[in-house]
Amino acid sequence: MDRLKAMQTFVRIVDANSFSKAAETLDLPRASLTTTMQNLEALLGAQLLQRTTRRLSLTPEGAEYYQKCVEILGAVDEAEASFRSPDAGKFKGKLRIDLPGAVGRNVVLPHISTFRAAYPNVELIISLTDRYIDLTQEGVDCALRVGSLQDSSLIGRQIGNMRFVTCASPAYLQQHGTPLTIDDLRQHQRIVHFSGRTGRAFDWDFVVDGKVVKVEIGGSVSVNDADGNICCGLQGLGLVHAAAYQVRGHLHNGSLVEVLQQWPPSPMPVSLLYPRSKTISPKLKMFTDWISNLISKNADLQA
Repeated sequence: MDRLKAMQTFVRIVDANSFSKAAETLDLPRASLTTTMQNLEALLGAQLLQRTTRRLSLTPEGAEYYQKCVEILGAVDEAEASFRSPDAGKFKGKLRIDLPGAVGRNVVLPHISTFRAAYPNVELIISLTDRYIDLTQEGVDCALRVGSLQDSSLIGRQIGNMRFVTCASPAYLQQHGTPLTIDDLRQHQRIVHFSGRTGRAFDWDFVVDGKVVKVEIGGSVSVNDADGNICCGLQGLGLVHAAAYQVRGHLHNGSLVEVLQQWPPSPMPVSLLYPRSKTISPKLKMFTDWISNLISKNADLQA
């Protein structure tokens, strides 16, 4: 039995909390994972996992062995990386990446061919979703997130700040007037953009004299998608708070007009997230370096 592969299999099963999901991420039959675990437990003379029809849980021995496996596998990755040449062909295997829908479509995917050209042996499995996902259970190597980080079970690294603008279509402004102050907003309608993950509407807050001021504004249209938010604004249904990178083209061609430029909405942090148990493999580091560089070149994603 290859003990290193057995350790990797064990860690993946624990991270995914499922034999089936671990088998899928490893591209192996579920039966082979069961055999590996049986052989590993026989070798160690200890039960590592308690299995029921509904869930998996670690035994005390399994929890201790899991931590040692994570340390050992991390050390192996680090040792191998120190001897690797920068040859792109050295970076091989799958990477599972989760991106917010709008950021993925508008910022990352238009440039993904440059990563593929540089690292042709890395297979990218990219999901676009705005819902909450459990990175460990779904076998995701890293995720890009916008906003404050809540989950303490994940490791986060901020790589940018998403800037927002307040804008509206010329038709809306012609019919309802242009707000000149923050107080003027109370006389207007907004497109309510709410989180598809929590169902909560995103706040409208502005930076005024260095302080954040929150404003309550009514709205007759609500949407849980960033692109849908802009689509409604283009039709003159209300004022829009939108990511600057998303509306830059509309502002240039005049289909949207920015208002209250002197009081910008509060920016949101852009972060990369990893499961705490995830070792940063060389190919994952190459991808995170690439996407960090991509974000850094976009002025609308930097404070």
